[in-house]
Amino acid sequence: MDDLADLPSAASLAAPLASMARPHLSIQPGRPARISAPRVVRRAVHGVLLLDKPLGLSSNDALQKAKRLLRAEKAGHTGTLDPLASGLLPLCFGAATKFSQIGLEADKSYRATLRLGITTTTADAEGEVLQRRAVVDVDRVRLQAACARYTGEIEQVPPMHSALKRDGRPLYEYARAGLEVEREARRVTIHRIDIVAGQDDCWTFDVRCSKGTYIRTLAEDIGAALGCGAHLSALRRTGSGALTLELAITLEQLAAMSELERDATLMATDALVADWPLVRLGDDDAGRFLSGVRRRLALPDAPHVRVYGPQPKAFLGSGHVCGGELIPTRLLSPLEVEGLLEAAPVRPLALAQTPPQTHSQTAAQRQQDIDKQSVDVSLNDPNAKIESNT
Repeated sequence: MDDLADLPSAASLAAPLASMARPHLSIQPGRPARISAPRVVRRAVHGVLLLDKPLGLSSNDALQKAKRLLRAEKAGHTGTLDPLASGLLPLCFGAATKFSQIGLEADKSYRATLRLGITTTTADAEGEVLQRRAVVDVDRVRLQAACARYTGEIEQVPPMHSALKRDGRPLYEYARAGLEVEREARRVTIHRIDIVAGQDDCWTFDVRCSKGTYIRTLAEDIGAALGCGAHLSALRRTGSGALTLELAITLEQLAAMSELERDATLMATDALVADWPLVRLGDDDAGRFLSGVRRRLALPDAPHVRVYGPQPKAFLGSGHVCGGELIPTRLLSPLEVEGLLEAAPVRPLALAQTPPQTHSQTAAQRQQDIDKQSVDVSLNDPNAKIESNT
């Protein structure tokens, strides 16, 4: 009997099993019993995952796979990346989904490969060949001149093979039916085009552009300017706003990790607003702000600020300063703030340029570096100003 006292209790055995996926037995009268796929037990997960999306997978499929691996209750992405494109796809979980629109609005960076002399129905390698033309005397100088014509603010007509909608239907449905509909040109900004390498009919370049820019259309336009036509043969997203591809992980890497390791890959919930001015409130003001109440303070106007309570990780949400008032814009719930305070340390944004296995600083030191690059406002100081600490 003494040996039985050393055995684990039923409750202690059940606890780790509660988080596991459970198969579901379905029994219907007159039919054989069948076991469905394991049911994932979801949990509250907050943060931003930098995913390196593979070729051939839609953005939503990639999101759902990551969401399942993290067992997250709520998730969203910050901008569609075509199945034939790979690269950076920031995924938001839990409270971070409230700021995914910021990622949608952010500038994007791409590495693109241009194939000259061939035009296709989709302006990329997936479409059928429309025309083949000789590529004559195209060198770096001529290509740079063609790129310069499409640098800056330009008008771009979206391609028919796109997810934009017309009368409630995506344009690609019309295109697959052999129909072409009129599309209005949209104003986009190409900040820069840098030729990386290439020769003859194949060239690689880096593009930094505003949201809504179609690199396929840009490739087609450059080919037309050269007189030989072109299509986009490969595309990889390398940046979105301040986020870069260096620390992105693949779905295969994520699947090979333990749950604790997966959680450690998440950046903080405020990662998408980390370059905004920082306002830190005391307990009383933090509680009122979190309830949606404006706070009076002596600060200059600011279109965007990120707001925190007295604890370092107490991210409350975003706001703006107008006429001496701090006005809430998008707020976390008290339950979400509590979850952030109780959560394990997350991947610091300061690691964006340094692999974690070679970085010598502690997580606390890295977080201090982030704060030094931010703006900290004390509401106890009547002369407080929004200013950089760098």
